[in-house]
Amino acid sequence: MRRHIVLLSWTLAVILALGAVLRPALSEAQQSAKIPRVGYLPSASPPPGTPYAHLQGLQKGLGDLGYVEGRNIIIESRWTEGRLDRLPELAAELVRLKVDVIVTVGGVGARAAKDATTTIPVVFAVVVDPLVPPALVANLQRPGGNVTGFTTFDPQGARNRLELLKEAIPGLARVAILGDQGTRGTTIAANEDAARAVGLEPQVLLVGGPNPDLEGAFEAATRERANALVILESPVAATNRVRIGELAVKHRMPTLFPRDHVDAGGLIAYGASLAEAGRRMAAYVDRILKGAKPGDLPVEMVTRRELIINLRTAREIGVTIPPEVLRRADQVIQ
Repeated sequence: MRRHIVLLSWTLAVILALGAVLRPALSEAQQSAKIPRVGYLPSASPPPGTPYAHLQGLQKGLGDLGYVEGRNIIIESRWTEGRLDRLPELAAELVRLKVDVIVTVGGVGARAAKDATTTIPVVFAVVVDPLVPPALVANLQRPGGNVTGFTTFDPQGARNRLELLKEAIPGLARVAILGDQGTRGTTIAANEDAARAVGLEPQVLLVGGPNPDLEGAFEAATRERANALVILESPVAATNRVRIGELAVKHRMPTLFPRDHVDAGGLIAYGASLAEAGRRMAAYVDRILKGAKPGDLPVEMVTRRELIINLRTAREIGVTIPPEVLRRADQVIQ
């Protein structure tokens, strides 16, 4: 009997010792398994060596909420490198990884994510109107399904931009509008209509692909005697914004870029901030990871607009910005 008791005691000691050794490893493995993963799917890729304002905003917003990348959250980023046709493939890849939520930037990316999954929550940004068919959501207040997000939709947005440009460039008569071949739709039409409404003759220039013919677009604008160029929020513009800025200076063409393309060196940058949209999206990601259903989170609007004027570029292309426009600027680059 004593031998059995000794043997049993020895066995229990071994089990307890093994448990003590394995417990930290098991605990660490369980902790690692619980780290949420966020799939990040923007329609555009930033120029080489250039940070992406939206991703920076998302990371900052998550950081403010206590998330540390690599410790208690992982961001799985997938970039198109200028090829919008890759979005469905990249969305499907994130679904196969079983990420906890997919964050998208741009209408094309949002629709690719929605088509790829009906179960993984999707949070979008920079979608002009999520109700335009094929609609991303059923209703702005209660989206339903697995998709919600933030929109920059402003019925007067196109007209406001063109009125600003007309005020900044006295005598402006013809304006070229640069868009993406892969995203032509209501945005192009809205800008054409807005140009005519404020007394300008529009010229639409569509480029696309990994190597868009930007030089050809500027030559076409010059042939048609465009006095200025409006660059729309699109993947091709985001990816090639620095090159567009260089060509604008070369052709002495005044430009109006989206707000977050200020690093392109254009004359004017105006619109909603991608970084701000990213920070606000972090709150939705946090709520979803804590159990909220995306269909219960209303689609919110990013309404704040910022105006930045680059006087250095103005001097290079020989343009004088009226004082009343300068006074309204949130930032003036000297």
